[in-house]
Amino acid sequence: MNLPPIHLENTNLKIKVGGLALNVPYIHFGTFYRSFPEHIHSKRSYELHYIPLGQGTLIANGHRYPIVPGTLFMTGPDVVHEQITNPSAPMSEYCICFELLDHEPTRDPELDLMTETFVQTPFWFGQDTQNLMSLFDQLSIETTRKIIGYHRYIGTILEQIVLKLIRNYRGDQAALSSTPLQTLDDKRLATIEQRLLHQYRTITVQELASALGLSVRQTERTIKHNFGMTFTRKRNIARIRAAAHFLTTTTMTVSQIAETVGYSSLEQFCSAFKKHYGMPASRYRLSRSES
Repeated sequence: MNLPPIHLENTNLKIKVGGLALNVPYIHFGTFYRSFPEHIHSKRSYELHYIPLGQGTLIANGHRYPIVPGTLFMTGPDVVHEQITNPSAPMSEYCICFELLDHEPTRDPELDLMTETFVQTPFWFGQDTQNLMSLFDQLSIETTRKIIGYHRYIGTILEQIVLKLIRNYRGDQAALSSTPLQTLDDKRLATIEQRLLHQYRTITVQELASALGLSVRQTERTIKHNFGMTFTRKRNIARIRAAAHFLTTTTMTVSQIAETVGYSSLEQFCSAFKKHYGMPASRYRLSRSES
């Protein structure tokens, strides 16, 4: 089994999970051909260890723990520990050091529980149940290729690792809060989009205002603020885009399409279509059929 290597240090990597702010001084991968003697981390350091291959023994605070493939353990502040590798099956290990920068309440009970769980778990030992290896694979790819946005992407992977670490701690505990609901403004924007997508032919600003629970003036202001145009302009664009769809997917004449999408005259439709697409409707249909 070829394990993807990772070696990242001297990098400014800071992540935030809820009210938990963490610095990541280093991420290492290695195979232990010799044992690590007893040692202890700083008061704010939490070191995650994941063993994908090999065997050994962890001695932590005077207790012995057998290490096998899939073992995950955390050694945090004040945890005296040593790692003894098995010479006939040396341990391979992914190790991430998290330095606690800050932790503060968020008023979200689930995020606060996650923060409390991380901070108050200086030692944990068990089998990984959250498929952490897939995230280490992604980390290896990002740190090797270093393509655009890789530093930010590494941060998102590390946030997922912290979340999965906490899930390992908590087992299958159900979420404390449901998915956040849309705000009233979000609902109104969705209503505007849906009404103009499906009712572009007949909808009026008065009907849209009624659906939104706003006055006509408030509706016009909302559309202008969020879409940068008037209601009439946005409805016309919806009609023209629908017409373009009919031109490429049906055999209706241009005149029939103009009427179908809500224009009172063919001339008005042709003028609006050419202004939007830069060519007459008939040429638009021909260009799309040729491509």
